Amino acid sequence: MGMAGKTKRCGWARGELDIAYHDEEWGVPNRDEHHLFEMLTLEGAQAGLSWSTILGKREGYRGLFKKFDPKKVARFTQEDIERLMLDPSIVRNRLKIESTVNNARAILQLYKEGETFSGLMWSYVEGTPIVNRWKTMGELPAQTELSKRISKDLKGRGFRFVGPTVIYAFMQATGMVNDHTTDCFRHKECK
Repeated sequence: MGMAGKTKRCGWARGELDIAYHDEEWGVPNRDEHHLFEMLTLEGAQAGLSWSTILGKREGYRGLFKKFDPKKVARFTQEDIERLMLDPSIVRNRLKIESTVNNARAILQLYKEGETFSGLMWSYVEGTPIVNRWKTMGELPAQTELSKRISKDLKGRGFRFVGPTVIYAFMQATGMVNDHTTDCFRHKECK
């Protein structure tokens, strides 16, 4: 089993995909537009499902959603949505698929207004990750006052599938907040 068996990490990282995602990506500050759009999509897709399921379909999402280029996804038609509904390499939920196309269009609207999705999201934390000091996974909140505020703002800007829980998971995933437990080797590394 090697290092994976000895290394102390957050309790949710158990399977091979989870461990790789936890060790290399989760909690790492990321400001790339396409990556942030990807994470917003995946966190929304995850609602009601396990994260392991979503990670297993991640490459399918990347291929079908044009590497999360919002300019390309915004051009998807109803015919494209129907095609995606038949593809088992993603979660075939019409509302989730439509929200991805909708959110791409909302990102383009930000561009028209002189903003970026990254700039907007990181402005909520003043450009600096929030570093929490949770000792156990049970202490981690599902949502916070800040994620509620962001959710409300994004909904007002036309985004969908951006409830407070999805937004908090997005914040964790993109490093806007460091929620690695204090005994996890990544807590210090992600500071």
